Amino acid sequence: MKNLWDDKEAEAFTSDLEMRVYTSNLLGRSDELVLHGGGNTSVKTTIDGEDVLLVKGSGWDLVSIKAEGFAPVKMKTLLEMAELKELSDSDMVSGQKAAMTDPLAPNPSVEAILHAIIPFKVVDHTHADAIVTISNSKEGKAHIAALFPNFLIVPYIMPGFLLASKIHEMTEGLDWSKCEGIILHNHGIFTFDDDAKKSYDKMIDAVTQAEEFLEENAAIELPEIEPKAFDLSLLQVDKFMHVNQTPLALHYASQENLRAKVTRGVLTPEHILRTKRVPLIVEDDDVEDALKHFRVDYETYFNAYRTDEIMLDPNPKYAVIKDFGVVSFGKTQKEADVINDVVSHTMLAVLRADKLGGYKSISIPDSFDMEYWELEQAKLK
Repeated sequence: MKNLWDDKEAEAFTSDLEMRVYTSNLLGRSDELVLHGGGNTSVKTTIDGEDVLLVKGSGWDLVSIKAEGFAPVKMKTLLEMAELKELSDSDMVSGQKAAMTDPLAPNPSVEAILHAIIPFKVVDHTHADAIVTISNSKEGKAHIAALFPNFLIVPYIMPGFLLASKIHEMTEGLDWSKCEGIILHNHGIFTFDDDAKKSYDKMIDAVTQAEEFLEENAAIELPEIEPKAFDLSLLQVDKFMHVNQTPLALHYASQENLRAKVTRGVLTPEHILRTKRVPLIVEDDDVEDALKHFRVDYETYFNAYRTDEIMLDPNPKYAVIKDFGVVSFGKTQKEADVINDVVSHTMLAVLRADKLGGYKSISIPDSFDMEYWELEQAKLK
């Protein structure tokens, strides 16, 4: 993992917020760390005598975030929220919004409370591919524990208040000076420090360690495969497509037991908003029948876990076409391209996790909870 810190660039940034913007942009420049709105960052500072958390605004991209993309939230309120036994999503959002020192700023990240309870000035959170690839392997818990003995390791739990509350509980009495970071199984990694560069360096170092482990234990060789012919006009899903026939996509689409291999869930929870939990699988020329079965399966999945939600579009977000490649769909070309980016990172992670004994994502009920979580739906809007 390349460290992008530049001393000359950094000299230009003198305030806490300027430096926070700079290192957030550095994290965002590495697709292996975050994709399209993923991850979040913060810095604790003082505004008009008030202790404030400047945290990434929901929906902003780290690669392009500017000073106005950070939401200023009173630390006192966030720490009081962390002490609560229960807090609904709507109450969390309204409480955080009311605690902002600038009401015109964007909504704070859903992880604002968690950022607040970490007792360091600077906090970085990414969905690093290497970390999540290892975590999403069947022996992931053992591998992560061995690789990161000085990190707090947290089992998967729904992001937002539930996650913050769990970590608040786990860290009671913790000597934070001996904690090098936090790894959230199936989700991502946090690093932190009182210095922005040191927190960034810790992130790069930890992810590099995970990447080196994967290079040694889960290297992938991509054979040359000639794609078969396929009539793309048969895919009547969305107006725009991204056709991926890279060696990675061709290898992924040419696996034996294709359906079982490519329908094991998302790499990190928020990806489900882009891709749904599983793709359309096309193994013969009867695309109409494959689409029909996908929609029926999606409706079955929705009805199995619904409470009062309204079903989203039951059409697939991408298709894996046997021996042809991967096709992503979008209402715009940009949407199709974004989905392809997410799927490309997922494909490599799945293949590598299989080298570690098998890929394993979050459960189907957890997937549904994430896909229909009102706060993530609001982020897309």
